[in-house]
Amino acid sequence: MTRTAQELYTAGLREHFGPALRELGFRGWRHSFALPDPDRWAVLGVHAEPGDGRVRYTVNLSVTDKAAWDGRRVRPDANSPSGLERWHSPIGELLPVGGEVWWEVAPGPRWLVAVEDSVAAVRGYALPELRRRLRPEEREPYLGRAGLDGVNGALAAASVARIQRAELVDGVLELHGAWSRHDPVAEAVLAGSARGFLSVRDRRYRRVRVLDTLGRTLWEFEGHRHAD
Repeated sequence: MTRTAQELYTAGLREHFGPALRELGFRGWRHSFALPDPDRWAVLGVHAEPGDGRVRYTVNLSVTDKAAWDGRRVRPDANSPSGLERWHSPIGELLPVGGEVWWEVAPGPRWLVAVEDSVAAVRGYALPELRRRLRPEEREPYLGRAGLDGVNGALAAASVARIQRAELVDGVLELHGAWSRHDPVAEAVLAGSARGFLSVRDRRYRRVRVLDTLGRTLWEFEGHRHAD
């Protein structure tokens, strides 16, 4: 018997999306997930709209101080902003395409592709941004998306994933992106990018650390010591 779009969507969240997010460190189920933190709610909400034999859904994100939330045990709903958030955003604002992003589930052999793509978007963009927003005081932004355009253009020309974020952390320039330790081309191109960053002799950092989207260190590159 062919399952309806609603049945497939429900199964996709229960059997694929939810377990994948819990492996990434989220807690929750169905349409609401949160990263554990003693001081703030970092929440991911799934908002769905059924119709015309399909279900389309998107993801919203929010960070709220628990003190502002008045100690309530029920976490905020990222799909329904309360005005108490430190930050709130649809996931589309974090993706390279920008704007609204929706995934559609419809009956057919490829119905799970949308679910898998949404998990990849959470892993590559939503999770790093929520982690950064949880502790903004511990990180000093270095370059935003516009400032990385030149370097990302060179990476794209070499078919290497773009730098998603560049931050200064304790005297180290951290580059975050969807790379793998087992990709020698990525290592070589990123080593060249690191040399470029180090060549400007910015006194705020002397090393470049390359991390994947889960925050795992892949490679580190050392610069020359600055003269006093």
